[in-house]
Amino acid sequence: MNDEVIITNNTEEIVTPSELKKVLTQNKKRAYIGFEPSGTVHLGWKICTNKIKDFLKSGFDFTVLLADWHAYINDKLDGDLDKIKLCGKYMEHCFKALGVNTDKLSFVYASEYVDDPNYWELVLRVSKATSLKRVKRAMNIMGRKEDEAEKDLSKLFYPAMQVSDIFYLNLDVAYGGMDQRHAHMLARDVSKKLDRKPPVAVHTPLLTGLQAGGRMDPTEVKMSKSKPDSMISIHDSTEEVNRKIKKAYCPEKQVEGNPILEICKYIIFPELDDKFLIKRPEKFGGNLEFSSYKDLENSYIKDLHPLDLKNSTAKYINQILEPVRKYFDKNQDIIKKMEEKKIINR
Repeated sequence: MNDEVIITNNTEEIVTPSELKKVLTQNKKRAYIGFEPSGTVHLGWKICTNKIKDFLKSGFDFTVLLADWHAYINDKLDGDLDKIKLCGKYMEHCFKALGVNTDKLSFVYASEYVDDPNYWELVLRVSKATSLKRVKRAMNIMGRKEDEAEKDLSKLFYPAMQVSDIFYLNLDVAYGGMDQRHAHMLARDVSKKLDRKPPVAVHTPLLTGLQAGGRMDPTEVKMSKSKPDSMISIHDSTEEVNRKIKKAYCPEKQVEGNPILEICKYIIFPELDDKFLIKRPEKFGGNLEFSSYKDLENSYIKDLHPLDLKNSTAKYINQILEPVRKYFDKNQDIIKKMEEKKIINR
């Protein structure tokens, strides 16, 4: 599998494929993803961690920006920077628990460079090169609507800061979920005015919340820690995973907006070493095996029962999460600190 196939696999959008090809020919190539440290990590992170592994496999210098000052602006964890930074340390552990070789990653905190006047010069230049209307349109990158910019002035700094992060870190590729599209497109537009290289934008899908589904904006119904029963925490027990999957939205024969099928496609199949197995009693047709997600989807459209799909999905999720549980059993200190500060609940 060549590098282009590795990077584009399981993505929703590449802007642009031709630019990505050029970047892949470089000896030195840099990519990043930014995260606000803001609480419990959920199963949707597997999409990101799998893609980060792809970037590392393809020879990228990869940076994870733990955007502590951005989280502060976005009122995360009560705007307490000490809590936010502690959460950042927890997130570093989560990457390792989810199987990323963190020795090959660079973890950078925004607080490490906000004292640099060159950074703030970039923020001002980016702000000068865009309009208030365009900045407000990008507010969804922080999970907010345009009218929430009125709450305090700092909210308007956020998109300009995110664009400036990309230029300051001298990146070739900006990676994120589809909810980060507006910021990445803003960076590409502004780059022309500031004579900066436009970042290639790589976007992966957002995992739909378990209680959502249907034909809705994915940025509105994505799996989120703010809706505990609609997301699977990486700390959930076997019983909790089984309970949540059993209650999940999974209409018969429906593919679009079906969170269980999304989990199979984006979380389980990339992890499989063998076929996807569905165990059923002989009276219901016996066991089924699927070599590809498409085969599973076709079977679901035809006659595969939602409960059979849910039971197998829960089993595979628990297999994926078992190494994570073992990791945090051995690293209880960070979890205890997070619980003491009421940053996460398990």
